[in-house]
Amino acid sequence: MEIPIQSLHKPSNWAGNIVFAARTVERPRTIAELQDIVRWSGKIRVLGSGHSFNTIADTDDTLLILSDLERRIEIDPAARTVNVDGGATYADLAPILHASGFALHNVASLPNITIAGAVATATHGSGDANKNLAAAVSGIKLVTANGEILNLSRGDADFDGAVVSLGALGVICELTLDIVPSFEIRQNVYLDLPVSAVIDNFDALMSRAYSVSLFTRWQGAATDQIWVKALTSAGEPPADVLGARAATKACHPIPDMDGTNCTAQFGVAGPWHERLFHFAIGNTASAGAELQSEFFVKRSDAPAAIAALHAAQEHFSKALFISEVRSVAADALWLSSAYEQDTIGFHFTWHPEWKPTLAAVKAVEAALTPFNPRPHWAKLFTLPAATIEAAFPRLPDFRELAKRHDPEGKFRNRFVTELFFSQPA
Repeated sequence: MEIPIQSLHKPSNWAGNIVFAARTVERPRTIAELQDIVRWSGKIRVLGSGHSFNTIADTDDTLLILSDLERRIEIDPAARTVNVDGGATYADLAPILHASGFALHNVASLPNITIAGAVATATHGSGDANKNLAAAVSGIKLVTANGEILNLSRGDADFDGAVVSLGALGVICELTLDIVPSFEIRQNVYLDLPVSAVIDNFDALMSRAYSVSLFTRWQGAATDQIWVKALTSAGEPPADVLGARAATKACHPIPDMDGTNCTAQFGVAGPWHERLFHFAIGNTASAGAELQSEFFVKRSDAPAAIAALHAAQEHFSKALFISEVRSVAADALWLSSAYEQDTIGFHFTWHPEWKPTLAAVKAVEAALTPFNPRPHWAKLFTLPAATIEAAFPRLPDFRELAKRHDPEGKFRNRFVTELFFSQPA
């Protein structure tokens, strides 16, 4: 089916392909209001910025939106941490952090997504030494099914299972994040690198800067763009990338789109939050009307996975706006796509036509099957539950954790139940 027309009465996700079925939409302003709503609700799910493309946030009962919570951004310079409320976005946090002389180690492509939503789904940025965004969490407060607040800190027995939880344990009302001293980045874009050069030099290519992204339409024999984000303190970035030519105008990840919405390029030094995001705070991001998928493979399998996708490109490339290839460092979070392995993420931004996209997603999954891909929880995938179970070795432990903290399944919807639980909740 085509993307539906957005309902005038019910909220939809960012892309407009999901109109939420909620009977009630609640927007608490205080933690006490949030606790009361959770305490007296039946089934309940949380909607962040809506930057998800499947039914992970859907419910036919109560939908919680936390954007009206009072913003709480409290920096502890001595501990090098910041506390943020469950409705805050990276656009809310980043300028305040920078003004105080601090930074996050890593950010995603878009600044307008909620921090809690990004954490709960293991959303990531890029960089060989950079873990995903959830790995910055050192403390989490959840409103549990009975309306009480559960505090967990790094090192607690349940912590590694509770950070990336897909909302199945409770409502994130506060996060404590690690922060680092503010830093500057230079961003350069290079064009038309042969796929063969990418495969033959993959490790050297991805490790040449703080963050490297490859953008490709999987058409022909060349990678369209290489975005190199280098620490200013590391000196001038390289003049060329394996013979790829330097861009002479501001680039957008999607060729032929206006690059002026993107963060500054051409090696102009700037603060971390004005370079690590692909899109500048306050500007229109990506294509707008689009669908997205992403799959992760072990870092050592990346060259073979690229070759497999290149061989299968005729089966999915026509449905694409663009695809991005990024590296993410390993972490210890049970449901993270980088759990105990350095990974490479293959991100796909699809045209908003359902049937061609579904066929393309299945073609990508087939090409990546030999590499045991892990999906991005908030994006489109068709991998069966058994495949998911095999890809996440701590999933049985997470299932028991969810049953212990939410025995009645208040926070489970159909999406979570079909993925993780054999019986409907």
